[in-house]
Amino acid sequence: MKFDIHRVDPGTKLRMSDLDPDDTPLIDDKQRAKEKNAEIQPRLAELQELLFAEHKHKLLIILQGMDTSGKDGTVRHVMGGFNPQSVRVVSFKKPTNIELDHDYLWRIHAQVPATGEVAVFNRSQYEDVLVVRVHKLVPEHVWRKRYEQINDFERMLTDNGTTILKFFLHISPEEQRERLQARIDDPKKHWKFEHGDIEERKLWREYMKAYDDVLEKTSTKWAPWYVVPANHKWYRDYVVGHLIARTLESFDMKYPDIDLSNEKIIDES
Repeated sequence: MKFDIHRVDPGTKLRMSDLDPDDTPLIDDKQRAKEKNAEIQPRLAELQELLFAEHKHKLLIILQGMDTSGKDGTVRHVMGGFNPQSVRVVSFKKPTNIELDHDYLWRIHAQVPATGEVAVFNRSQYEDVLVVRVHKLVPEHVWRKRYEQINDFERMLTDNGTTILKFFLHISPEEQRERLQARIDDPKKHWKFEHGDIEERKLWREYMKAYDDVLEKTSTKWAPWYVVPANHKWYRDYVVGHLIARTLESFDMKYPDIDLSNEKIIDES
């Protein structure tokens, strides 16, 4: 399958510095990609409705990436046609005091999809081996155990009927600079800018090393990672959209067979 070119096989040792975020190996025509992205929207909406109607499967989509990598944009452009009735987008911010009183997976487990539902995580449990590691919020011997714990957690979810798609949206530091500058220059984008983004940017190398380990240690047969070159938004949307569609189609879903032969609409007027 051509989209598997972006999948990280279990145990693969990666260096993010070796992967080109400008790469567009599956389609290099921007206009054609945009047309394909538009064409797939009705199919995605149909498949999501079918997922809800059949009520047998659960889909968890995880979006990770550096600031400005396009997590929100992916939700808008790829999943914008989904029915909000059975889709939840969850953004995991700094843990609250209540969340900190529990184990780090407690708040994650509370948000996983129910049967017939799609849940989209904008950031996820992986913050606890990324931000926590880079900022040294817990000792190394604590966060290093979390790779295996997260794998076990995801295995439990998949064993109980949840399909997991994990996307790392890969951008370059140069592209991030341009996107951050755009937020400064455009008054309509000021609300997106956070002063902390500049400080986090200084830790780029540390984050890339952390992602190297995340992709090597937590891309599994039951929950593989896909590294999506994301400097070009149209290519990012093309890959993510088609992988979601492919996954939903693999469920081989059918609308429920309900006998309505004895039901009649009575005109009471």
